[in-house]
Amino acid sequence: MTREVGKGRPVGALRRRLLLEAPVETPDGAGGRLIGFETVAAVWAQVEWLSGNERWRGERPEQAVSHRITLRWRVGVDAGQRLRDGGQVFDIRAVGDPDGGRRRLICLVEEVRR
Repeated sequence: MTREVGKGRPVGALRRRLLLEAPVETPDGAGGRLIGFETVAAVWAQVEWLSGNERWRGERPEQAVSHRITLRWRVGVDAGQRLRDGGQVFDIRAVGDPDGGRRRLICLVEEVRR
């Protein structure tokens, strides 16, 4: 019997090891706060490219690329967190359990390249 991740994707399709990171606030010493990220877990994932576009931020162009990342189901994955593969950073925009079966999570993410 083959275990399925969903829509005909076998568990073996989760071949990419990503780090799940959560935001952490620290005081900046001047009454404000700095937001950094700390690693929560290492997860196996499948990364699928969806779309891309170029936009201007300030006076510089940047590329925004949307991906769908499939993971095994786990508690505590939310928008505002991110997934990282070395220098490649995926900001999580939305998370869903498509069939409610707690077998997989679909994360819609944006990768910004400057």
